[in-house]
Amino acid sequence: MAETRPNNLVQTIERASLILDSLGQNPQGISVRDLSKKINLPKGTTHRLLSSLAYLGYVRQDLKTRNYFLGLKLVELGNLLLSQLDLRKEAEPFLKELAEKTKETVHMVVLDRNEIVYIEKVETDQNPSGLKMASRVGSRNPAHSCAVGKVLLAHLSEEELNHLIEEKGLPKRTENTITDLAQLKSHLKIVRSQGYGVDDEENEKGIRCIAAPIYNQAGKAVAALSISGPAFRLTKKLIQETLKKDVMETALKISKRLGFREVK
Repeated sequence: MAETRPNNLVQTIERASLILDSLGQNPQGISVRDLSKKINLPKGTTHRLLSSLAYLGYVRQDLKTRNYFLGLKLVELGNLLLSQLDLRKEAEPFLKELAEKTKETVHMVVLDRNEIVYIEKVETDQNPSGLKMASRVGSRNPAHSCAVGKVLLAHLSEEELNHLIEEKGLPKRTENTITDLAQLKSHLKIVRSQGYGVDDEENEKGIRCIAAPIYNQAGKAVAALSISGPAFRLTKKLIQETLKKDVMETALKISKRLGFREVK
């Protein structure tokens, strides 16, 4: 069933969508002139839209024919979407099992536009305190201040990490947030070597989390999962004695379902 047309549909986005749809219907490419006729827009307007889409990678132009084609950014986004859909499906039973075992909230996130995005959240009715986490699927957080973000940052290259910090900075969320770049880099080396990360009330006062990365078939960290709860219950002792093993084992199970193979 088609979505109802919103009253506040942005014209530029609608026009960009028409362009992408038209390019998809012309795998051999299409000129600005022909495209403008096809979507019933002035040539100048069409060219401006194409230039913006090309700059962002959604459109590419053949330098010889000057024709326009769909850009490789769409392939990247399509692959990300498919991987996330597959990821949620494959991870669901393991996330539920972990939440039931620990009686705490379990999250799964991906790194998107230099922030973490919650793509799954599992809570159990057996939560001993009845406290509910404020997080929700689709919400975002700075990567440097939470456990799931740190395990994903730990797998970025030096260049990627520097770019992210330049763009987003290291905002202070609580008194415990790491806001010094050198300290963060040193911390991330430890996170990567030990295979898990801890958010010790760094993103939200009173909340402690432990997280581990999820790898795909190519061995790339594509997501992270965490166990989160009130700091008085998720003690440092409990994390070291029980929870770090639980979260790492669950992350590995999901990784293996995605085709990851451990190197012995």
